[in-house]
Amino acid sequence: MKETKYVRRTFLQKYLKLVYLLAGSGTLLSLKSNAAKKQPANKTVPQDDPKNPCDDLSKVSADEIAKRKKLAYVNQSPVEDNQCGNCNLFIPAPDKPCGACLLFKGPVSPAGHCAYWAPINE
Repeated sequence: MKETKYVRRTFLQKYLKLVYLLAGSGTLLSLKSNAAKKQPANKTVPQDDPKNPCDDLSKVSADEIAKRKKLAYVNQSPVEDNQCGNCNLFIPAPDKPCGACLLFKGPVSPAGHCAYWAPINE
C-alpha cells in the first residue's frame, strides 16, 4: 500500500490560492456596492410644473424630440443675432412665452436656435 504524504508546500499553495480567490471576490463585490452607492439618484422634475415652459416636452412624441435633436435645437442660441425670435420659421404665440416652429412640434423659446435658422425677409 502506498502511503500518501501531505507536503506542507502543496498545502500552503492550495490554501493561499483559496485565500486570494476569496479576498479578490470580496474586493470586487465591495467595489461594486460602493459604485452603486456613489451614483446620484435620478431626480425627476414633474412635467406639469416645469421651471421653463419652453422645456416642457411632455406632450411631444419621441419622434418629434428626435427631430429636434437632429436639427440641433437649443433653448439658448450660441449666436447672438441668430435666434428663433428673428427666424422666418418661428411662429410666435400670443400671450405665451414660447412659440412654435414650422420644422418640428413642441414649444420653442424665442431665444433658441437650430441648424435651419433663416432670417426674416422684410
